Amino acid sequence: MSLAFYATHSTFSDPGELADYYADLPRDPAQLARISRDLLIHRLEGDLFGHTHPADRLHNDAETRYIDDILRILVERNDAPLHVRREAGDRFVGICRDFSLLLCSFLRQAGIPARIRSGFADYFGSDGFHCDHVVTEYWDEERGWLFADAQLADPRITANWNADFDPMDVPRDRFLVAGKAWRAIREDGADPKTFGLHPPEEGPFWGERFVAGNIRLDLAALNKVETLLWDVWGEDEGEPGEPLPESSRAFYDRVAPVVSGDVSFDAARKLFAEDDTLRTPKTVTCYAPFNGPSRVTLR
Repeated sequence: MSLAFYATHSTFSDPGELADYYADLPRDPAQLARISRDLLIHRLEGDLFGHTHPADRLHNDAETRYIDDILRILVERNDAPLHVRREAGDRFVGICRDFSLLLCSFLRQAGIPARIRSGFADYFGSDGFHCDHVVTEYWDEERGWLFADAQLADPRITANWNADFDPMDVPRDRFLVAGKAWRAIREDGADPKTFGLHPPEEGPFWGERFVAGNIRLDLAALNKVETLLWDVWGEDEGEPGEPLPESSRAFYDRVAPVVSGDVSFDAARKLFAEDDTLRTPKTVTCYAPFNGPSRVTLR
């Protein structure tokens, strides 16, 4: 049952009326990851590509929630088949979530079970820091669920980071899903300051509160609600970087095991359906990095 669920589109991953652009795509997950990589460029990759993002694209592209809208932007800039590599100026300017959701969409269109996962990677930047990140988890008939990082599917990007592994099989100790990161802090004594968007000296987005927010995002994605990373709902009182109150810590102590390790499909579905703090409401608060906060009603 769970594999069938993840082999079909969500509202977010559905190419809609642009599905014809998928017709000539391969079925091989590694090839699909490279195609995703070659259609997108990360907001922070301008220097790597020798390219300056136009301000409107830098500010607005990654506020695009749905794959059909991402595809419209892509084909407006270059209407070549999707397997044709785009130059930097023709790419969608996104973040890790966009690489992962596009790969997820390609895989689901091919009938391959896939889902995106929110968590923390140790292979970007600072030694010992686990950076906020999203990957695609896909089903391999021989090995089960594997992590794929489409953002690394270009070898020159892989070489730029501390990523000495196959991007189609990211080791589970190099990318920690949010629930596992929470348990590392609470059960294993990991320093909360080593989990976040960036280290504490660069800003406030780190620690228990940030990891808890990623647990909500990850549980939503396990239920095929693949929001923007700055869409917020549920328990968000307090300032970034502040520790959570003890009652909230106890709450996420109960939630984290459901979304780490071998995920129970039934448990993840039940928890999301029944808990008002965790379930994504129809209207969320979007804290867009460039455009500022707003209330957004989801499709």
